[in-house]
Amino acid sequence: MEVILFGISREIVGMKKLTIHPAENIRTVGALKQWMKQKYPQLEKLNSLAVAVDSEYADDDQTLVDENEVAIIPPVSGG
Repeated sequence: MEVILFGISREIVGMKKLTIHPAENIRTVGALKQWMKQKYPQLEKLNSLAVAVDSEYADDDQTLVDENEVAIIPPVSGG
């Protein structure tokens, strides 16, 4: 599964894309968020992380498959 990172999430992880291998056994958006926060603890400091699966926003209970393209979208500030 390919995970594309945007904004501060990209800075925290240190790269613009991650490839998550099937062995990680991540099958829901919620599990992906939990895995990422364990691997990159600085992500815990963000108020929220939106996730898009194949270009559509997804809830934590959405199922993931290895062929999905996932985007991590951190909160946006500005004025």
